[in-house]
Amino acid sequence: MRAWTRAVPATVGALVLALALTGCNDSGSGKKSHGGSSSGSSGSRSDAKAKDEKKTYRLGEASPEQESAKQASDGAKFTVTPTKVETGTKADMDNSGLKKDDEKDGAKIPVYVWSTLTHKSGKPMELGDMDDDLVVRTDKGQRTRALIVIMGEAKWPNCPATDRSKQMNPGQSAEVCTAFLIPEGQKAAAVEVTRGWYKEPLEWPVAS
Repeated sequence: MRAWTRAVPATVGALVLALALTGCNDSGSGKKSHGGSSSGSSGSRSDAKAKDEKKTYRLGEASPEQESAKQASDGAKFTVTPTKVETGTKADMDNSGLKKDDEKDGAKIPVYVWSTLTHKSGKPMELGDMDDDLVVRTDKGQRTRALIVIMGEAKWPNCPATDRSKQMNPGQSAEVCTAFLIPEGQKAAAVEVTRGWYKEPLEWPVAS
């Protein structure tokens, strides 16, 4: 986890956190785990179904319905549709207003992911809950979660900050842009939606 501060005249700047995922699956998504495996033919059918499940999609293609595990919206269902991915520049980083606290992890550049979030059914959900499991995977295999701004906000060209607390009801959709930071010199290879420990992530490859 890396700490960033926003370079502003005020004494209290913006704190931004970026979490890099080191494993193949998400270790902190908050997703529900769904029981252990059963023996016999039922276990075999379950394994076969998981093997045959579609996991790779094209940009612009919606995910299967995902289920919220947040207490306030438990059981609500929604879809995520990554539509466009662009890699930013060092100039974007320099002009963002963020100032690194340390250099040990090397220089970073932003990646912008545009997505459509659609609330399908159940309790109202916040926008921030619907894209909480988005991850960018680089061509070097590094997985990184979106930036989280604790105080203040970073500024990115053509990628406005999202009101993550906005409530969405069934049938409503929203277009959002999410910023990620990856090591300079690497490229975004795919957008992923993590699904907890026991399911492989869904992925949307990015054309090189």
